[in-house]
Amino acid sequence: MKKAVIFDLDGTLLNTLEDLRSAVNAALALRNLPPRSLEEVRCFVGNGVRNLMRRALPVGTSDADIDAALADFKQYYAAHIRDTTIPYDGIPELMEVLCKRGIKVGVLSNKMDSATQELIQHFFPGKVDVIFGEHKDIPRKPDPTSCRLVMQQLGVKPEEVLYVGDSGTDMQTAKNAGLTAVGVTWGFRNREDLLQNGADYLVDAPVEIFRLLE
Repeated sequence: MKKAVIFDLDGTLLNTLEDLRSAVNAALALRNLPPRSLEEVRCFVGNGVRNLMRRALPVGTSDADIDAALADFKQYYAAHIRDTTIPYDGIPELMEVLCKRGIKVGVLSNKMDSATQELIQHFFPGKVDVIFGEHKDIPRKPDPTSCRLVMQQLGVKPEEVLYVGDSGTDMQTAKNAGLTAVGVTWGFRNREDLLQNGADYLVDAPVEIFRLLE
């Protein structure tokens, strides 16, 4: 019996893609650069916002210019973080039932911690025990450090945890931390990416996660 579930955020709990694209394109527009498509941004996300912005900018952009564009991205995103972002179908119900069953819930994201905190507190108030976004001095996923910190705060052992995410990075994180890796097929990556990176299970709907808790 599993005692906890740790979720990724973007592409797993919330569809944030359109708002991320808008912020990327706002930063690009300030530099007279062409906008990026939704599919391009889908491929760019998952390893922190600096990498997102670096990938969106032309190859060879200097670190200083990446940082400047990132600052513009953050300013725009903070003001438009929930313009179109919504939970995926079935996620609010899943969170409600996990709470009622006494299953501990963590959210671990490479997203900025401030944005992670705001989104979870808005969409799932009182339903998440530990919220952990990007921290300056802690390596990003798939390094297991942040995942282990979340488990420590939840008070659970690796064998008691499902890790649920939508990307290869998430599956690698689960494996590196010794957790059961559950890939969701409704997110930003495809089934092949999840399987190639070590998914133990794939689920096509949130309700399917319940059977993996037993």
